[in-house]
Amino acid sequence: MKVAFDSRPAKDARGIGRYARCLLEALRELDAGELIESSDPRRCDVFHSPWIDGALLRSPVPMVVTLHDLVPLKRRGEYLRSGISFKLRYLAVQRAVRVIVPSRVVAEDALTLLEIPPERIVVIPEAAAPALCARSDDEVQEVREQYDLPPEYLLWVGGMRTPDPRKRVGALSRASRKMPLVLVGATGRWSRELKDVTLTGVVTDDELAAIYTGAHALVFPSDDEGFGLPPVEALSCGTPVVACDIPVLREVLDGRATLVAVDDLDGLVAAAENAHRPAPPPLDWTWEQAARATWDVYDEALSAPAKWRGALRRRAKGAVADDGAGSVHRAASAITPPPQLQSVLDDEA
Repeated sequence: MKVAFDSRPAKDARGIGRYARCLLEALRELDAGELIESSDPRRCDVFHSPWIDGALLRSPVPMVVTLHDLVPLKRRGEYLRSGISFKLRYLAVQRAVRVIVPSRVVAEDALTLLEIPPERIVVIPEAAAPALCARSDDEVQEVREQYDLPPEYLLWVGGMRTPDPRKRVGALSRASRKMPLVLVGATGRWSRELKDVTLTGVVTDDELAAIYTGAHALVFPSDDEGFGLPPVEALSCGTPVVACDIPVLREVLDGRATLVAVDDLDGLVAAAENAHRPAPPPLDWTWEQAARATWDVYDEALSAPAKWRGALRRRAKGAVADDGAGSVHRAASAITPPPQLQSVLDDEA
């Protein structure tokens, strides 16, 4: 099988870029078939767009799309991407033979907001990059000197080129705290105007691993996420996590973090300052397993019914919401995780 993988988002410094880079590398190492980096699927058997911007309205071959979240649809008043072009992207996602999502929370959103049938949705979680693991004292000290980090600090990781309402970085910076706050990620003018914080800008994976390792705790104030990769990365580096209590983090972290009410950022910071090591064990899920599960999706896409290829297959009117939230949960229960993930869940149970 010859798969075209749209690698354009791999250059992105945000989470979508991390996803594309890690998955692409793991797929190459898997060596299950021919994989080419291209946004043009002609002369290929399957096309995978790992971001919504690459989804095609009329793909000449079975198309797989990774849908990271549906925040712009859930919070239309807070996001600008609501024009015709973005609506066409969602239409393209609806036409995909398979839709990969990182969590059951996003799966339910895809069911309710895009009316994608559950049999076409596959939950494949993300993982910490192999380089993101606990580092030595020498490496921690080196990165501390390089970025002028204090001996003890709370840490936040993510993109800050433009303000994202759900991330609540500005509110976090204003919360009552005793420890310094370090913000890691690409910055914009607004983030450089935040007071009483240390900004590192973009860092390498090795530097990020050392920054995670040296942190007292990771604070994660988001009130909505599709997955929540920084907490997974922090745990992989042995760093405690304190986050807002939202459904996706309960699902993904499975009791490995201290969760605080969404409307209590002062409480979030206080809990982070009181965090203690050792942190709970990291998640037992790797990019290799994610790659195997993804290649299984390619196999499924190749053998999918022809009527699903390049044409919108709408569900019957009222199929999702005919009896309220209960029908959504029943539909979501039909979304089974890949065998690799199910074995991990069974082991943890």
